[in-house]
Order: sequence, then structure tokens, then C-alpha cells
Amino acid sequence: MDEQPQAELSVLEKELSSLKLEENRASQNPRAPLKEHKAMIFCTLGMFIIDDIYFPPPTPAALNVLGGAGTYAAFGARLFSPPPKSESVGWIVDAGSDFPDEIRRTIETWETGCVLRQSRERLTTRGWNSYAGNLRAFKYLTPKLRLDQDSLPDTHLFARVFHLICSPKRCMELVENIERRRVQIDPTAARPLFVWEPVPDFCTPEELSNTREAVEHIDVFSPNHDELARLWGVQATDAATGEVDFAWVSLASQYFYSFGLQYGKGGAVVVRAGKIGCCITGEGQQRWLPAYHGTRPEITGAGRVVDPTGAGNAFLGALAVSLARESSMPVFRQLEVAATWGTIAASFAIEQVGVPNLEKSNFDALKETWNGESADSRVDCYMRILETYEQPV
Repeated sequence: MDEQPQAELSVLEKELSSLKLEENRASQNPRAPLKEHKAMIFCTLGMFIIDDIYFPPPTPAALNVLGGAGTYAAFGARLFSPPPKSESVGWIVDAGSDFPDEIRRTIETWETGCVLRQSRERLTTRGWNSYAGNLRAFKYLTPKLRLDQDSLPDTHLFARVFHLICSPKRCMELVENIERRRVQIDPTAARPLFVWEPVPDFCTPEELSNTREAVEHIDVFSPNHDELARLWGVQATDAATGEVDFAWVSLASQYFYSFGLQYGKGGAVVVRAGKIGCCITGEGQQRWLPAYHGTRPEITGAGRVVDPTGAGNAFLGALAVSLARESSMPVFRQLEVAATWGTIAASFAIEQVGVPNLEKSNFDALKETWNGESADSRVDCYMRILETYEQPV
């Protein structure tokens, strides 16, 4: 791929500016169903989990950490949805008898469309995490409670975009059942977008055919580069150098794109590649975008990455809410903007253990920061990174 022309970068910068938080007209999206539903823009079916995280000595353990794929996806969508738009960010939290008050207070400060279902008859889903170098071990400490179409109140059922994280077969079931329930309630309801994040355990050669079939039912397919490679039983990263095989990832992305996803004229494949960035494929075009941290530390600051947990989920939450908002941009340009939002969300997610810290201005209710920075200011920094970024393939 050639270096991104300065003219195109200028256009992208202008279009990002047009989607500034205070000026976004998401509430006017004509794709919304009947007004009485008061639908969410975004809804994740990812789970809420409270994590206990154990690091190698002498680092102390972090307990009662707000986590889970649904939580991070909701954060990503919330980052670009300040109040009152925050109320259109839908997610579900199943709170057991052991649900900590401090986590409840944190959730409340986000001012989202969170449905907190309290039950005194069960424990909150909890996870045990252990880190050793770059390896992470995980197991559930209490029974998990998965979400499906029957978990959703009408406000969430009629969201404009859904974030799914599941196996291929479950993905197809969720899409079919969500669409069926929507039509049963409102036959005039428009079809929503579906952003699918496959789970690692089902990224195997045995699941390749199921994955191909699932891709035909959704709008955005987004594995990370290792998950994508495991579908063929190969490696996308050189074991000796740690280098990502850009050409292979690009080719594999085009392969899945050829199966005709729903979004726009042919859907989109967005491969997340960690510190390398992401590869976006859509409308017959393809482009790599760099990660925020590590690419230009003289712009973004060095040594800010603490824990990569949840970065991919946050990326997709921001990407999904961007795609759900009405835009006059060409499909691929809108995808570039959405991936930029995703990149910014991921950058905040990895700067601490757990979710980023939200702070609100005492003088301006519309001004808020996460980890001391606004989403807009970080987008501006990212535009400077793109000025000198060269396409790797």
C-alpha cells in the first residue's frame, strides 16, 4: 500500500472534526425505530465481570476490579458519548449479593443506559486472573451468566448497533433471534448493525467454515491478528522477531471480506493487531492505522501502557457507536473514522488496571476527561501521528 496522501489525511481530519462530541447529531439518525422505544444507539451483549488480578511479586494483587468484555465495550462507546448521549449506551450488569458499592458508584458516574439487575440469590460473576510475563491465565470463580435477546428490555433490543463476543454458531443465533424479536414488536423497525468479536477458543481450523458462515450474517468482523491466524492453524507473528506479517493479515482480511458482510456495500473486516494498530478492509479498500501508544512517543508520551486487558473490547465499543451514527461520508471514510475512535478508546483502556478514570468539570457539565485527557484532544494528537505514518504493505 502507498503512503496515505496528505490530501486524504486532511479530509479525514475534517470529517473527524465534524463528529466532535458536542456537535454530533446522533439523536437525529433516521435509522432509529419508532420513537416510543427510546432505543439505545449501542448495546453490548458482552458480560460484566469483577476481576481479581494477581501479578508476579512484589506487585500486589488488584481485587474487585471492574471488568468483562461488556464493561470495556460500554466504556469505548461511552468515551465518545458524553451526557446526555451517554444514556444511549446500553449494557447489562448482573449484580449479585456480593456486589461492591464502589463499583456501583463508578457505573453510576458514567450515566449510561446500564440495566443493573440485582439478585440476592446469586453471586456476581467473578474472574481470577494471573499474569506471568506476557501470559495471562483466567478462570471463573463464580458461575457466569450469559446474555441473549431475552435479556434485553425494548430500549436495548432496538439499539442501532450490537456488539457480540461469542462463538460463530452463537453469533448466528443471536443475530437471528434479535432480528426476530424486533420484528415481532415493531414490524417497521430497521435492521441494526452487528459487530462481531470472535472468542479465542473458537478461532481454530475446525471452526473456519462456521466462521465464514457467521460472517455472512453480520456487518463488522473483528478478530485480532493472532485469532485470525489460528483459524488456519498458522502464526501471524514471527516467533523469533515478534514482527507481524502484515501481508498475510491483509490477505486474510480480504478473504473474509469476500464473503459479503452486511454493512454498506460489503461489510467490513477490522483486524486488531495490538501495539501495531489495526487493518481495516471495506468497500473494496484496505488501510492500516497505527496504534496510539508507542508509534510516536514524543507526541503521546512514553511508558503509559500498564495493562492491555480490555483494549480490543473498548476499541469495538467506540467503533460500533461511530458506525451507528448518521454520516454523509463514504462508507470507507466512515470506517476510517470509526477505527480512529476505536484506537483512541483502546489507548485509554490500557493505561491502568481496570477501566479509565472519569473526571467531570465543576464549571462545565459537558467537559469531561478520562485519565486527565479528553477524547477530542487525543484525537488531535492522533492526527499528528497519521501525518507521518507510512503504510506497512
